[in-house]
Amino acid sequence: MCGIAGVYNTDGRPVVPGVVKAMTDSLMHRGPDGEGLYIDGPIGLGHRRLAIIDLSPTGHQPMANETGDVIITYNGETYNFQKLRVQLEALGHQFHSQSDTEVVVHAYEVWGEDCVKHFNGMFAFAIWDARRRCLFLARDRYGIKPLYYLQVGHTFLFASEIKALLRHPLVQADVCYEALSEYFTFQNILTDLTLFQGVRLLQPGCCLRVDAQGVRQTRYWDYQFDSTGFALSQEEATETLYQLFEQAVVRQLVSDVPVGSYLSGGMDSGSITAVASRHIHRLSTFTGGFDLSSASGLELGFDERTASEIMANLFKTEHYEIVLHAGDMEYVLPSLIWHLEDLRVGQCYPNYYVARLAGRFVKVVLSGGGGDELFAGYPWRYYRGLNSHGATDYYRRYYEYWQRLVPDEARPYFFNERTYKRLRHYESFAAFREVFNGHQPQLHCPDDYVNASLYFEAKTFLHGLFVVEDKVSMAHALETRVPFMDNDLVDFSLRLPPRFKLRNLREAPVVDEDEQGKLPRYQRTPSSDGKRMLRDAMSRLIPGDVLTRAKQGFSAPDASWFRGESIDYINRFLRDPKACLYEYLHPTYVQKILDEHSTGQHNHRLLIWSLLSFEWWCRLFLQGSVDLEAAGRLALLPHAWRS
Repeated sequence: MCGIAGVYNTDGRPVVPGVVKAMTDSLMHRGPDGEGLYIDGPIGLGHRRLAIIDLSPTGHQPMANETGDVIITYNGETYNFQKLRVQLEALGHQFHSQSDTEVVVHAYEVWGEDCVKHFNGMFAFAIWDARRRCLFLARDRYGIKPLYYLQVGHTFLFASEIKALLRHPLVQADVCYEALSEYFTFQNILTDLTLFQGVRLLQPGCCLRVDAQGVRQTRYWDYQFDSTGFALSQEEATETLYQLFEQAVVRQLVSDVPVGSYLSGGMDSGSITAVASRHIHRLSTFTGGFDLSSASGLELGFDERTASEIMANLFKTEHYEIVLHAGDMEYVLPSLIWHLEDLRVGQCYPNYYVARLAGRFVKVVLSGGGGDELFAGYPWRYYRGLNSHGATDYYRRYYEYWQRLVPDEARPYFFNERTYKRLRHYESFAAFREVFNGHQPQLHCPDDYVNASLYFEAKTFLHGLFVVEDKVSMAHALETRVPFMDNDLVDFSLRLPPRFKLRNLREAPVVDEDEQGKLPRYQRTPSSDGKRMLRDAMSRLIPGDVLTRAKQGFSAPDASWFRGESIDYINRFLRDPKACLYEYLHPTYVQKILDEHSTGQHNHRLLIWSLLSFEWWCRLFLQGSVDLEAAGRLALLPHAWRS
């Protein structure tokens, strides 16, 4: 796991080595174990190494083939590299290291751009093909590892993080208004845009070919939720699922450095820990908890330490915990936003703290990401579309649900006049609808609606979670692996009928969209409705009370904290009329949001978090300060950041 960056001048101008080094240096946190540069005329590749497999100098990057005309800078893990190596050796290829990177190089020599179809893993890489004078970039199926790019005239730039692109003299940070609209609609960006004007995120399952003729993108893989022809009984499918899950976890234990696991107290991370602990004696596990002394209502169940401690004892792990309090968010926000840079889903500062904890003990940590999205862990979401009247009605209903922050009707009041004028012809619904372009199901029955919802969430929500997880873990030189996203396991999950994942859809609750107070009724829908087959398969690994627990995300009691201990901090930043975000947003609307939350009229914790994040994003990237130590000291002094 590493950080990569590069420059390709398609008009033949030589690359300045110092520029590539500056880009690479900005990624030092991703790879503290080594650095490397490859410069040859118009091409420059940079690499920061986090040594996980083959710790010797033979794993150094950028790495070339024997003839020196195929050079790679690679970030990721290819879990089936040993099997592929045997295939490639049989074809006459010789290896000089034990690394998976060298396997990728030779795979490209044999299969060309189709090599990505042979990889089971998470990756983002760039290959310079000197014979064809082209640059080939690829990202894994699911988008676990990020890859950003930007074209300025005849200069093509790429990197693991946007901050590396900003080190190039041709690049200056500015706001992308369309992405800003998406973010404050969905708390996510559904297209390939980012908040940085001109910077794009290569989409999961896609490749780029860059040469003198231009940039061409192709898609080599996409989710296809389709149970047509599925012949296994439920019992047979459950057994197959268990075998594939166990195989996936074991496959992702390959490492020459210590491996640990997150252990939240829920089924997904608990099942991973159960399998991993059989193969790693005294497996290290990590949990984040919360001080609930000022929490209320549903928040009183947010601390999962007790459940995780029970499982840690059951599996005999070496267990570590961190407890977060009100105020921890304020301290970490400047550093977090600098690392995150590409704002996405959720309130991720708890994840940042837990990753920091794990990074003190291990270099690799296993995560339960993907279990909910593949096996239908959010039934209250899918049930919303079951009584739709065709595709048009379904898209409207689901779009309304996913407007997590600012609904369409509030846009003219949320954005200030100048920003809204720039956005008045940009429709967030078009971005939403575009997600389904690769998946055009016949929406006639409940199974169809559920599969459409699963497709959307895997492409958007899960992808956003992966982008965030990469940034918060690599901030601490920690590699996160997600066994649920093993290719064989994913392919099987896509073929499962929805009735194997959810309860009988004919009995699913139907809620009238016009019903007053419908949201609480949605939220009371038993979350045990979801992941039925996964629960059955995991029953041999973890206790029954864990299997039947209500779905619980990893979230701090921010609704209460934002009304209590953190309210002074929020007011200091967001009620300041000179705050940076008011270059784009309307102060009156923001003050209304703060008033409604502080008086308990509405829970606006997600929007308040996003406003704080955007304020710090503006300060760090538009004002040009990335002094993290100073950012921490000045977190409570908003005026100190202005010239």
